[in-house]
Amino acid sequence: MREELLSIIEKNSRIDFSELAVLLGTSEEVVLSEISNMENEGIIRGYHTLINWEKTSIQKVTGLIEVKVTPQRGRGFDNIAERIYNYPEVKAVYLISGGYDLLVILEEKSLKEIANFVSDKLSTLDSVLSTATHFILKKYKDHGTILNKETKDEREVITP
Repeated sequence: MREELLSIIEKNSRIDFSELAVLLGTSEEVVLSEISNMENEGIIRGYHTLINWEKTSIQKVTGLIEVKVTPQRGRGFDNIAERIYNYPEVKAVYLISGGYDLLVILEEKSLKEIANFVSDKLSTLDSVLSTATHFILKKYKDHGTILNKETKDEREVITP
């Protein structure tokens, strides 16, 4: 039940508990208890709203920064990752495979703000060997949700 419950609330964290109970074939009390347990265990870490910023007047630029670092003896990449994720501008940090070690995601108001973060804060860290910055130009799908899906007019055309 836990895996199915997590899959459902990952797609829609606003789903009503009574609807969850019906979908899972159990009681609302069991659902509430299971969610509470997973929050206490640190499995569920938060609830978020997915916003299509292109539909607002608010400027948002997303930067993806690949970072090559020198791992530290006994701690690997954990210390440098922690130093990076503690910056308030940083939205996410991932350990990745390939030519770089970490992927850092930022959301700022301009390309310049992201460039300044990389040059003034990220590149100056002792363990950082190199960076490569990429900018998201348009989001088509995010967290499993299609953002700019065109709705088709399904009405029947009637001509005289």
